[in-house]
Amino acid sequence: MTERNTTKATFTIERDYKASPARVFKAFADEQAKAKWFAGPDGWEEHQRQCDFRVDGVEILGGKHPSGVVSVFFCTYHDIVPDQRIVYAYRMELDGVPMSSSLASVELTPQGEGTHMTLTEYGVYFDGFREGAHEGREHGTNWLMDKLGASLEGAALPDLPPKSAKR
Repeated sequence: MTERNTTKATFTIERDYKASPARVFKAFADEQAKAKWFAGPDGWEEHQRQCDFRVDGVEILGGKHPSGVVSVFFCTYHDIVPDQRIVYAYRMELDGVPMSSSLASVELTPQGEGTHMTLTEYGVYFDGFREGAHEGREHGTNWLMDKLGASLEGAALPDLPPKSAKR
């Protein structure tokens, strides 16, 4: 019999962006704007992208990493307050095997002419995934928030630093 276990982890990421809450919100809500920053590292091959940004809408993003690992992000939106809040649940698969399920919230607060963003994630990581998978998730999410910031500023998007998708 296969032993079953889970690891639970929570993290919070905060960023200050030199863009209005409406512009930051649009970077999450608009499919073309999100495609500029929400993707894998250099060499990643996108296999599927679907986005229905509304309460109960589904987003799917899947592709192959340079390492050969295929990842798929399946998301359902639970709460959306334009320019202020996005709450969504998602699960990740690596090579067709469920890796984790998470509940995440993105809160946008005006700060001068910019925006303070707080992203909090509560994750459950499933059987067979190495200890520290949650640290890898936090690392990757920080990288994505850096890519979001670069996208908002029109700068070159940073490549993923050493920790990448692994089983």
